[in-house]
Amino acid sequence: MAKKTKILIIFLLIAGGIIAQPRQGMEADEIALPSVTGDTIKLSSLKGKVVLLDFWASWCGPCRTSNKSLVKLYAKYKSRGLEIFGVSLDDDADKWKKAIEKDKITWLQVNDPGSWRAKTAQQWDIHAIPTSYLIDKGGRLIEMDLEGKALEKAIKNYCKKEEVISPFFVY
Repeated sequence: MAKKTKILIIFLLIAGGIIAQPRQGMEADEIALPSVTGDTIKLSSLKGKVVLLDFWASWCGPCRTSNKSLVKLYAKYKSRGLEIFGVSLDDDADKWKKAIEKDKITWLQVNDPGSWRAKTAQQWDIHAIPTSYLIDKGGRLIEMDLEGKALEKAIKNYCKKEEVISPFFVY
């Protein structure tokens, strides 16, 4: 009996971990963190836009390289409804702010200090950065960790889609 109980507990823990990981089609969990100016910005405030949720840090070389590509994408698609919501896992706010300036980042930036132990990193099951999620206008996760041409193609596709009107809507 004890062996069956242990197996059941292990199965439930594994299944719970799989279920907890953000997946395509899920509604994006709320993030509410301080911006560079200290104001709290909520991810949910961006509903109605296509959002690229980008987890990064100033000390992450691949993140800094990715920022160069994102600067170009943001300039190209911001007017078409794209917003980028950058979540930094930096412990050092000064280094974070300097990286924003140096990388010429103009999109929304928030910070959750604590690196891998940060509440948001744990909530979103972040184990590597950069990690990104593309979120549709309704707040659902539609893509994860796209880069380069694949990311641009998805952004272009989702930014031009209009909201679907329910067939049950009465005019």
